[in-house]
Amino acid sequence: MPAVYPPKYVRNILVTLQARGHQAFLVGGCIRDMLMGRIPQDWDISTSALPEQVMEIFPDSEPTGLKHGTVTVKMNSRLAEVTTFRSEGAYSDHRHPDMVSFVGDLTTDLSRRDFTMNAIAFSPDGLMADPFGGVADIEKHLIRAVGEPQLRFEEDALRMFRAVRFSSRLGFEIEQKTLEAIRLKAPLAVNIAPERIRDEVQKILLGPAPEKVFQLIELGLMDSYLVSRPQLIDDGGSLTRLPKKALNRWTCFCVLLENYGCIDSVEEFLLKLKLDKRSVRVCRSAAKILTDPACPQTPVEWKRLLNKYGVDAVSCAAVCGDRLRDGNYQKQLKAVLKSGECFSLKHLAVTGKDLMELGLCGRDLGEMLLFLLDYVMEFPQFNKREILLSLAQGTEE
Repeated sequence: MPAVYPPKYVRNILVTLQARGHQAFLVGGCIRDMLMGRIPQDWDISTSALPEQVMEIFPDSEPTGLKHGTVTVKMNSRLAEVTTFRSEGAYSDHRHPDMVSFVGDLTTDLSRRDFTMNAIAFSPDGLMADPFGGVADIEKHLIRAVGEPQLRFEEDALRMFRAVRFSSRLGFEIEQKTLEAIRLKAPLAVNIAPERIRDEVQKILLGPAPEKVFQLIELGLMDSYLVSRPQLIDDGGSLTRLPKKALNRWTCFCVLLENYGCIDSVEEFLLKLKLDKRSVRVCRSAAKILTDPACPQTPVEWKRLLNKYGVDAVSCAAVCGDRLRDGNYQKQLKAVLKSGECFSLKHLAVTGKDLMELGLCGRDLGEMLLFLLDYVMEFPQFNKREILLSLAQGTEE
C-alpha cells in the first residue's frame, strides 16, 4: 500500500501544533486517498487543541465552523481544516448533532465518523491510528460503517447516500451488514434536504460508475421522489457511455425512470430535487423528444425541433438518443446546425416591423411570421427579404 506523504505546508501545521503541546493528526478522506495512491483534494486535521488555541497559534486562520470546533488554517496561501477532537450528542433531525463536546482523545473522535476507510489517522512522525480496521477494508475494497451501521445512519441519513457515492467513485462494494442497514433505514431519507440529495445523485451521475444511481432506487433511498420502485433496473450501460455532462446524464436518467414507470413527470421529479430552472427546462424538453416514437428523419424535422425546444435541449436529446436508440442523431443535427439554415424567427430574413409596414398587425402579424418561418425551414434557399415580403403580400391578397 502506498505511503502517506502530505504536502509540506500540511506537515508544518501538524508539527507546529505538536510543538505547542497538542496532539495533531491527518484524518479522513485525505488518508484514504493517499493510501489508494490518489491525490487528495482537501486536507483535514484533528487536534486536541481547542479552536481558540488553534487561532492563537495560526493568526491568519478563519473560524469557519466554531460550533463544531473547525478552524480553516491558511499557510503559504494554502488551506487546511483543523478540527478539535469531539464527540457528538443525539441527532434529533437525523442530520445534525444536537450538541458537540470537545474531547481529549483521538479514538473517541474517530468513532463518530461514517465509514472505517474515513476513520484512519496519521501523525507527523509517521504513526498511523486505525482503531476500526479501515486500512484492511481499503485493501478489500469494502465500505463498512464505523461501529453499528444502523446507529450511524440514524445519526445522519445522508451517510446512506454517501455510501453509494463512494461505491461508485472508488469501485468498492458496500459491506453486507452496512448494506442491509441502509435498506432498513432508507425511510430516514425524508429528513434530508432535496438539495443535498440532488448533489449526491449528480456526483454519482458524473462519476465513473453512474449506473450506481439505480442502487439508490433499489435500496429505497429515493422513494419520496418516485411513484413506484422497481426491484431491478438495467440501463444497458447507457449512462456510462454518455459524455460526463450533467444535462446529458440527468436526461438519460429521467428517460429511463419514465420507461420503468418510476416517475410520471420529468419536470416534477427534477423540481422536487431543486434542479435549477434551465436544467429542468432542457431535461424536460430533451426527454419529451426522446420519448416521442416519431424520430426526426429529415433536416426539416430537426429544424422544427430546434425551433420548438431550442439548441440545448435538442443537442442533449441527440446525444442521449445515440445511446438509447442506437441512432445517428448527433451527426444529423450537426449537419443542420452547420448549414446555417434558418430555424428561428431571429434568423428569418424579415422582421415583425417589415410586416407591419405591409399593414399586418396583431394576430395576423404573428401567424404570418410563423407561416414564413415554416416556409423557409422547408425551403431554406428562399430565406431572402424580397421573396418573403412578396410572399407575405401575395398571401394577404
